[in-house]
Amino acid sequence: MTKAELVDALSEEAELSKRQVGELVDMFLDTIAGALRKGDKVQLIPFGSFVVRDRKKREGRNPKTGEKLMIPARRVPAFTPGKGLRTEVAAGKKGGAKKR
Repeated sequence: MTKAELVDALSEEAELSKRQVGELVDMFLDTIAGALRKGDKVQLIPFGSFVVRDRKKREGRNPKTGEKLMIPARRVPAFTPGKGLRTEVAAGKKGGAKKR
């Protein structure tokens, strides 16, 4: 599913314009990115958690030449699925969001 498909699905479900939903999705993603930038953990129970992990500097190789090189330390975002998401995926449930 693409961002545009998500906006379409949410706008139909919530009976809002695609523009309004698009702005909400952008704000939601910006808020998560901002929290991760600060080093905070974002928990969306039962969906999952977004965290920042620190990777140590390590030795790697150039695949073309085989030359050794150092890969610098860096911070990377990571997602850990929650129990609810894991259960739904394992059960093969369709849909995603629950109808009200």
